[in-house]
Amino acid sequence: MNDIFDKIKRKGPLTQYREIGEGYYMFPKLTGELGPRMKFNGQEMIMWSINDYLGLGNHPEIRKADAEAAAKWGLAYPMGSRPMSGHTDMHEQLERELAEFVGKEAAYLLNFGYQGNVSIIDALVDKNDVIVYDIDSHASIIDGVRLHQGKRFTFQHNDAESLKKNLERAKRITDKTGGGILVISEGVFGMRGEQGILKEIVALKSEYNFRFYIDDAHGFGTLGPGGRGAHYEQDVVDGVDLYFATFAKSMASIGGFVAGDKDVIKFLQYNMRSQVYAKSMPMPLVEGSLKRLDMIRSHPELKDQLWDVALRLQKGLTEAGFDIGKTDTAITPVYLHVEPIEAGMLVRDLRDNHKIFTSIVIFPVIPRGMIILRLIPTTRHTQAEIDETIEAFKAIRQKQEAGVYKELAKDIKI
Repeated sequence: MNDIFDKIKRKGPLTQYREIGEGYYMFPKLTGELGPRMKFNGQEMIMWSINDYLGLGNHPEIRKADAEAAAKWGLAYPMGSRPMSGHTDMHEQLERELAEFVGKEAAYLLNFGYQGNVSIIDALVDKNDVIVYDIDSHASIIDGVRLHQGKRFTFQHNDAESLKKNLERAKRITDKTGGGILVISEGVFGMRGEQGILKEIVALKSEYNFRFYIDDAHGFGTLGPGGRGAHYEQDVVDGVDLYFATFAKSMASIGGFVAGDKDVIKFLQYNMRSQVYAKSMPMPLVEGSLKRLDMIRSHPELKDQLWDVALRLQKGLTEAGFDIGKTDTAITPVYLHVEPIEAGMLVRDLRDNHKIFTSIVIFPVIPRGMIILRLIPTTRHTQAEIDETIEAFKAIRQKQEAGVYKELAKDIKI
């Protein structure tokens, strides 16, 4: 008989990098106030790794509202779960305002975006239903799908023909079981920066009679008129049956929400296990989220400023010959064909010598033999910081092409 802990001795896809990367590539410690420049390992860096798109994380009005709310309420109130003793008028107010903002009848607050995605999917489907979802979906969607006791199929990323083939498979099953079909995509795919093909998916609803659920964590606040989301950007508001977003990106906070028809949201209120059996969102976060939403609504120039920075960054990288893929959002991926260990040397050079901090995305998140250096622009980045970053990227590319990083990595074992 094996000890259940024996598996921790085996190296998984990411665990294998722990000995050479923990504290540097994995679990890095960033210090200083949130902004375009922060400290890493005691050195100031140009920071492209914080999802604070609209610059609200360290905005003086937000900081003031958060401090006042914490002083007024503390972190305990309200105690208990929403159905038991954690329900307040202010929670309902935030839900009403969020629903109106994203064009839906009702909304429900979620303590965390990740657990929200998992629990929404779990509550919506039973063993007779079929889920069809984009293969590049976020881990929280995948984990929600894993709980499903019925059939589930993936379609190739943003591929309408692949979706149709899998909808045909799903329909053959539901014709026998009497179940329904749930299609899941993202408004914005967080690694590649591509919008989901929402319009093409919605166009298939009449033929295949499915419900459509989107995770718009990166689209909320950054796409559509006034930042109302990817479904507004693509003019498919009514075609999206359930809209989900987190507060962890544009809102620079914790939590999230799901919005849709009133009856559906009421069902989720009573059936989402992650919310029924969890403490209600603390009042300072609720009040802080109301302030953040008000800032997004009353300052549409924040979205314009974000896009100004993003487009200048993307134009500069493209003109310098870098591959940024098919991004049509603020997320700016730079694709490099390099093995992970060699990439580690490249990133170390970028951080230690050029003082540029980006996220590095490697297998198994993306295919072997390549990496993504993912840049997240914010309203607060300057042209000087864009220029400095592009020059640094040119320098590391020159070294990569000369084989410098491969030579440095040759003696590293994982």
